[in-house]
Amino acid sequence: MPRVPSGRNWLAVLGRPAMVRLAVVAGLVLAWEWTARQFGNPLFVSPPSHVAVAMFGLLRDPEILHGIALTCWELIAAFALSVVIGLGVGLLVGLHRFTRASFYPIVLVLYAVPLVTILPLFVLVFGIGPASKIAFGACHGVFPIILTVSAGVQNIDPVLLTSARSMGASRRQIVSSVVFPHMVPAFFTGMRLAMTTVLLGVLLAELYVSQAGVGHFASQFTQTFQPQKLFALIVLLAAIAVTLNEACRWGEKRFSRWQAR
Repeated sequence: MPRVPSGRNWLAVLGRPAMVRLAVVAGLVLAWEWTARQFGNPLFVSPPSHVAVAMFGLLRDPEILHGIALTCWELIAAFALSVVIGLGVGLLVGLHRFTRASFYPIVLVLYAVPLVTILPLFVLVFGIGPASKIAFGACHGVFPIILTVSAGVQNIDPVLLTSARSMGASRRQIVSSVVFPHMVPAFFTGMRLAMTTVLLGVLLAELYVSQAGVGHFASQFTQTFQPQKLFALIVLLAAIAVTLNEACRWGEKRFSRWQAR
């Protein structure tokens, strides 16, 4: 006979963080459903039930699926480009005092510039195809990685670097065996921040000038007053962003496993 949980066991189950999160999400969805039905204008707000129906319709539309695949490809390419450039520049700035004093102020100044103001320049240089979206998205993601990587390198205990040099370690061995393991938390923090900003950059470029992609369809649904499809597209985007963020979190746990010992 299966054991029936007691009252205390039920309270322990309901008191878990996962159950609390589930209850909060369910409460927000129910509040959204009731508010949209009672006070919402159908031209601007749709209840979650209508959004769910619209989502199934979007997933059956080949043109929408092609646009989602295109945006995902642009997002992954821009993110990979920002990681490669950000890691290289971050190590260069963080490891050497001269390069840090020379280039770190330039990085801060460029990071403070609102990139949306120079979006037309990206379109002029790279055209209206995927290249402009990838370049613009990479520019959004490269700066958080540079700042976090350089800060992570600066926080390494100098005794570890001195000990490695005294034992005859080459520069490559110092970077791979001392610098990289200790900067892993900062690096993955920068990657997770970059993922959000890269997605923002790609979508902004698609909203500005594009004939395909998620941003193009979001603009189209907005202009044609189809809020149910727009919200469904937003939910799909959120699912993509959460999936990529969780992939970064898994990588962080995988490469920083030694810190738990």
